[in-house]
Amino acid sequence: MPRKPLPMALCPSCSSRLRVSRLACPECGLAVEGEFTSGRLGLLSPEQQRFVEIFVTSRGNIREVESVLGISYPTVRKRLDEVIEALGTGAIESAEDANRRNEILSQIERGELSAKDGARLLREL
Repeated sequence: MPRKPLPMALCPSCSSRLRVSRLACPECGLAVEGEFTSGRLGLLSPEQQRFVEIFVTSRGNIREVESVLGISYPTVRKRLDEVIEALGTGAIESAEDANRRNEILSQIERGELSAKDGARLLREL
């Protein structure tokens, strides 16, 4: 049975953060109303939520994430960095370091830099 996408975290009209205000049981019809938090993962886009789900079920194995999504190592790292940034839980990194990190990943993806050299440069950041 295909999974339904999680509710959007932002209002499609004004882009304000949405709040959950009603929970209902589809079996018995019981409903609870109030204001509920969707948690930090609710801040992620549906695509980012899917990425996190795959990353977690792959136990953080980037090679497996590459295989499941059909994307390269640098793309997996870039998406992971985007999720960390969206959650606001990443290590504080200067804009210059973030730009350099993204440039290194792009160079690896384009074949201008070997994965080994890229990994070394990323560790040095």
